[in-house]
Amino acid sequence: RTYADKPQSTELPPLDWNSFFKLRVSRRRYQLLFSITNGLFAGGAGAVFLSTGLAEPIISQIPLDPFMTLGLMTLAFSGLGWLSGPSVGNQVFYLLNRQWKKQMTQKEAQFFERIKQHRVDPTNSSASNPVPDFYGEKISSVSGYRQWLKDQKAFNKKKTANFV
Repeated sequence: RTYADKPQSTELPPLDWNSFFKLRVSRRRYQLLFSITNGLFAGGAGAVFLSTGLAEPIISQIPLDPFMTLGLMTLAFSGLGWLSGPSVGNQVFYLLNRQWKKQMTQKEAQFFERIKQHRVDPTNSSASNPVPDFYGEKISSVSGYRQWLKDQKAFNKKKTANFV
């Protein structure tokens, strides 16, 4: 038999937790990269748009110095670009990692169920005892998840020690 005659296996190996966390960190980096670039491009495009004078009727109605108004509007364009970055970065990430999208979505649902199950009740938090990473956003590895669990238990111990 030749290599061409062998059946091709399109089945991917199951996504383990370490790989999931690596992909999750990579996705977050794509989101951050696109936030920065979208913010810069939107700010530049906003500055070019505002320099054409098309927004002059709006600028004249705002009771600030026109240069201050133009600066604030340019900053607003940059902010909108920054906010659109994670959505664009997410789409690009899943476009490049298409084969992992389904498994990653399933793992993410399992991960957030675990987060919901093990996170602490935030009603008893205070400035001296803040809630540790309520949504689990800083978890980037299995050992990071274990540390997160320890932090949740420590918060609960501190909470119950204050009320006893």
